[in-house]
Amino acid sequence: MTECRRHWEDAGEGFLDHVTVEKGLATNTRLAMHHDLDHLRKWALEAGRSPREITAEDLRSFLLAVSGVLQASSRARLVSTLRGFFDFLVLEGERQNDPTATIIAPRRGRRLPVCLRPRDVARFLDLPADDAPAALRDRAILETLYGSGCRVGELCGLDVLDLDADEATLLLRGKGNKQRRVPVGGPCLDALMAYLGRGRPSLIRGPEGRAMFLNQRGGRLSRVSVWNMVKRRGAEVGLAEGLSPHTLRHSFATHLLAGGADLRIVQELLGHADISTTEIYTHVDRAWLHEVWRQAHPRARE
Repeated sequence: MTECRRHWEDAGEGFLDHVTVEKGLATNTRLAMHHDLDHLRKWALEAGRSPREITAEDLRSFLLAVSGVLQASSRARLVSTLRGFFDFLVLEGERQNDPTATIIAPRRGRRLPVCLRPRDVARFLDLPADDAPAALRDRAILETLYGSGCRVGELCGLDVLDLDADEATLLLRGKGNKQRRVPVGGPCLDALMAYLGRGRPSLIRGPEGRAMFLNQRGGRLSRVSVWNMVKRRGAEVGLAEGLSPHTLRHSFATHLLAGGADLRIVQELLGHADISTTEIYTHVDRAWLHEVWRQAHPRARE
């Protein structure tokens, strides 16, 4: 292993360990940053540059080389990763200057999230009566995704003790391991209690674990399993295109705002650190208003 290659690997691992401890990065975020640094490392090794030797001009050449294969959002994340990495090297005394100081990140396109109409959500959640353990679990999962607005990772990370049935609340662990307690409505609570009472005991294999949602082997249910289950249910009711667990989260937020909920409350329920992230749902709500106007107003039809 050459000295240059060893330096890249040591610097990359040191940076990732640093930001994981400092910011409590989620696993997926760490993997994305590792992927970004791997792009730079491979390019730099071919150019014969160590982390100490990379210049701003080198970074511009690198970003130009990868721009054709990355979307704007991925390029923006890449620049953010590079800024953090070189800032870390300066902090550690590995460099005297930050070559990303003059690099401008591309603007991220802001796409409106896809969400379901309330009537489509009702159809989606209207599952046939079935007391099989897996069916009780799946009903509870779908009700929880829409009833709490949780992310799929938060749902899979739920433990049995995170449900407070008396208060009808769930404890969610979000990005950076930040916790928040959110309320759930009657249908969600009923589905969870039915699953915990009649479904989950049949899925336990060996010593009982703490996970709320179990797979057929008794282990914690995975995100992929939840994604597949949501897509399967969407296909059953004719809502298959683009449907995902996040669609239910988007629908949760949009329906709250349409019903008059305060934006700050929705921010808290979703676990957004910045209210600007939540504000996109106000655009979705206005888009709905325009669509209803176009369909209903005589002048719109003309």
